[in-house]
Amino acid sequence: MTTIIIEDEKPAARLLQRKLEKLNIEVSVLLHSVEESIEWFSKNEHPDLIFLDIQLSDGLSFEIFEKVEIKSAIIFTTAYDEYALRAFKLNSIDYLLKPIDEEDLEVAVDKFQARIPKKESLKIDFEEIKKMLSNPFDKNYKKRFTVKIGQHLKVISTDEVECFFSENKGTYIHTFDNRNYLVECTLEILEQELDPKEFYRISRKFIIPLKAIKEIVLYSNSRLKVILPSYGEDEVIVSREKVPHFKEWLG
Repeated sequence: MTTIIIEDEKPAARLLQRKLEKLNIEVSVLLHSVEESIEWFSKNEHPDLIFLDIQLSDGLSFEIFEKVEIKSAIIFTTAYDEYALRAFKLNSIDYLLKPIDEEDLEVAVDKFQARIPKKESLKIDFEEIKKMLSNPFDKNYKKRFTVKIGQHLKVISTDEVECFFSENKGTYIHTFDNRNYLVECTLEILEQELDPKEFYRISRKFIIPLKAIKEIVLYSNSRLKVILPSYGEDEVIVSREKVPHFKEWLG
């Protein structure tokens, strides 16, 4: 499997390369700009897989596709919010939010290896992409959820949510009054529907709202532990890779 990385920042590219090496994936080329990438693709056989940053030093990486027909599978690496990426899934295998979590990286690679896609030309709506990136917060976010309790339905406002968590293949709302409610969607879908200014996915298991954070405690292996008002079924831990971005989110 041939793999390349197109990443604006050289240290970030090398860090991703080292993480891929831990998964026994050799990266053949590191590229850092639109111009450099166009030249490389025009002269070389295209790889099986590209790890692609969206914002490069000389423009958006999508400009590469306007000049070169690319048939490789793509895993996006970006600091943009998840919902924006859904608008241009292309033949992308997955996307990884910076800072890149090693477990998320492994899952994305496994997904690619399981699929081994046929190389087909990308069909990209560049205008829609640019519109989404220039107006990343032009979206109506979910304000309430309807849950089933026996034969009854209950409406829960996002203002009542202390956290969302996954357990035994189910996704739950935990409210400030210390109750749990099963919701019929995944944390991945919730990430798209919730306001990223107010909610943050700190791990594979938890999405928490800013206003629910009671205390933040230093934890082992450079991680953070979040104390919530009533949730106590499990420790709420910010993974080491997400700590820098989590601190930025906190402001």
